[in-house]
Parts: sequence; structure tokens; C-alpha cells
Amino acid sequence: MLLYHIVAASDWQVYAVQDFYEAPSLHTEGFIHLSTAAQVPGTLQRFFAGRTDLLLLHIDTDKLNAELKFEAVADHGVFPHLYGRLNTDAIVAVEPA
Repeated sequence: MLLYHIVAASDWQVYAVQDFYEAPSLHTEGFIHLSTAAQVPGTLQRFFAGRTDLLLLHIDTDKLNAELKFEAVADHGVFPHLYGRLNTDAIVAVEPA
């Protein structure tokens, strides 16, 4: 299964050459926010409206090293959350968001 993570291009540059990626939310909330393909447009609109500096990471869930949970988010449905670092070898593509 593919899941997606939205990241600022400048933030991604720091991790693109590393073995892992850590979103700020991993430290503040304990997990990295992910989206299904169907959720990406709403996530972009809700949290990133007007931004043009974003990338979309395509993540192969079969390659993840950290625990993945699908959890209810108040009034927004069920979203995937990654409880740990995102190993970069699970990222199969990066494109403009």
C-alpha cells in the first residue's frame, strides 16, 4: 500500500541524504502524519493552502520499520500515523505537492 507525507522542500533537503526522516510532529505529537491518496487533497487544502514549496513523499508501507496505526481524527475520519522515524528506503517517489 502507498501512503503519502507532505513536507516543505527545504525540510526534505536536510533528510534526503539520510537513512531516516523525522517530521517535527514526531517530537511534538509522537508520530508522523501520513495520508491516503484520497486524503492528500483535503490535507493540502486544510493545512497547506497557498504554499508552493511542498513535496509529496510516496511511502511503501511494506518497507516501513516503525509502527503504522490508522487512527480516528476528530471530525476528519481515520488517518495513518507513523510512530517513529520514516526510513527513507520506504520512500519510493518524491514529487511536487
